[in-house]
Amino acid sequence: LTDFLGYLGGEVQPMGRTTRLLFNAHARAQRMDTIVLTNLMFETIGSTTYRMALRRVPHGPARQMLAILTRDESFHVPLNVHFLRNVLARASSFERLRLNVLYNLLFVTLVALPLASRPKARAFDRISAGELSRAYARYLAELFVTERDLGLRLAPPLLWLFGLKREALAREASVVSVEAAERAAEREHVEVTAL
Repeated sequence: LTDFLGYLGGEVQPMGRTTRLLFNAHARAQRMDTIVLTNLMFETIGSTTYRMALRRVPHGPARQMLAILTRDESFHVPLNVHFLRNVLARASSFERLRLNVLYNLLFVTLVALPLASRPKARAFDRISAGELSRAYARYLAELFVTERDLGLRLAPPLLWLFGLKREALAREASVVSVEAAERAAEREHVEVTAL
């Protein structure tokens, strides 16, 4: 793998401070709802990044790997929503409120993440920080729009900041449905995201 990365002009480097901070915080999480929500949001930004990169990375083998990664991450999104629904079935009102605060905090953190990660990754996928932040905002905001039973909603100022409307997001094809999971299971059919 390292030889292949060298062939593409890349190399393995240590994680940046921001990414390392996020992974270390996630590693210390002990509550199941926190772990599942964080996994879900990481899978969402992963599938978004890979799907966007597919439009721009010309190298055939790299595109094949991106297609597989895109489908795998996309499949995990609805799967994690299913796990989250089961965890929240036993949650109190306070626990749901706490999780909603965490959802909003993670949203802000992950939408800002490209500002730290792009200097290294942009050389490979040619995606600007602004493009990726807007895409992250859209897909992270869309996660729970139609899943009202989970009680997870973004604060209206966050939607406004990115020009997102709850009604418009609700009209998009759900990324967390059974149908989305079935579409994601077929690796050879990858939809390329255009924003």
